[in-house]
Amino acid sequence: MRMAIDQARAAGAGGDIPIGAVVVDSGGEVIATGSNSREIDCDPTAHAEILALRAAGKHLDGWRLTDCTIYVTLEPCPMCAGAITMSRISRLVFGAWNDEYGAAGSRWDLVRDQRLNHQVEVIPAIMESDCSALVRDFLAEKRK
Repeated sequence: MRMAIDQARAAGAGGDIPIGAVVVDSGGEVIATGSNSREIDCDPTAHAEILALRAAGKHLDGWRLTDCTIYVTLEPCPMCAGAITMSRISRLVFGAWNDEYGAAGSRWDLVRDQRLNHQVEVIPAIMESDCSALVRDFLAEKRK
């Protein structure tokens, strides 16, 4: 999660909402990272999770990320939760809850929806105060 926080800080420094993601393989090796870059890339899909999933797929030379874990500083939105589920990620670990757009247990629970053909194990609230402070402080500064 500390690496994901570093990725989030990089996104914040670039003017984007500070969210970071890291994908590790079954052996615990980091295979991909991502940080929000919607503003820089002018891309509404450039969320940290999406970028990390794309990089992980390239690293593994395939789209199935079975036995991988994704660490994210903020509970994923519906778009990212859908991508995590469709990539066959085994485990999602996130820091702060996303009461507005969260789709891994707070607002919705897309990643564990039994109607889908894959469910993701969810481990929430890891380093929650550190992760929530990133977004809270960033938004407070933007509102000044």
